[in-house]
Amino acid sequence: MQTSVATEAERGIRYSLLAVVAVGYRRRDPGAIVNALIALVATYLPGHLERRYDVTFRPWQRVYLNSAMLTHAIGMLGPYDDVWWWDHMTHTHSATLLGGLTFAAARRNDREPHTRVIGVVTCAGVLWEIGEYAIHATANRLGWEPLLVSYGKVDTALDLVFDLIGAVLVVILGDAFLENLTETDE
Repeated sequence: MQTSVATEAERGIRYSLLAVVAVGYRRRDPGAIVNALIALVATYLPGHLERRYDVTFRPWQRVYLNSAMLTHAIGMLGPYDDVWWWDHMTHTHSATLLGGLTFAAARRNDREPHTRVIGVVTCAGVLWEIGEYAIHATANRLGWEPLLVSYGKVDTALDLVFDLIGAVLVVILGDAFLENLTETDE
C-alpha cells in the first residue's frame, strides 16, 4: 500500500501533466501536448506492472518514475531549449528507468544484469536518437511542427553519454535500490 505522501505526489504529477497539456494547447504546441499525454499514460505503468508481474513498487519508485514523465513533458514547454542541463538530466533519468527495468528482469531470470543494462540502454539510446532525427526531419520536410527535436551531432553524442551515465548508475546501485523488484517467490 502506498503512503499518502506518495499517493498525493503521484496525483500532483498527473495534474501537472494535464496542466502541460493545457499550456501546450494554449500555445498550439502539438509536441508538448502529445508528449504530455504519453507521459500521463506512462504514469499508470507501475500499477500495470504490479498486476502483471507480481511485483510491488515502493512508493518512492513510483514517484521517481512519474517524475521522469513530468520533467520530460515540462521540457517540451521550453526548458529543453532554455536550460542547458535539462536534456542531460532527462536522459540520465530515463536511462535509469530503462536500466532499472532491465536490471530487475535480468535478476528475476537469474541472469547477470550489468552487461545487459549497458547494452539495452545503449541500444535504446541509439534507436531513440535515430527516431528523434527521423521525426524531426520528416516534420520539417512536410512543414509540420516536430513532436521531437534533433539538435545536431554534439547534442546526440551528449544524449548518449548521459544515457550511459544512467546505465552505470543502475549497474552500481541496482542491487541496493531494486531488490524489491528482483526477488521471486521461488
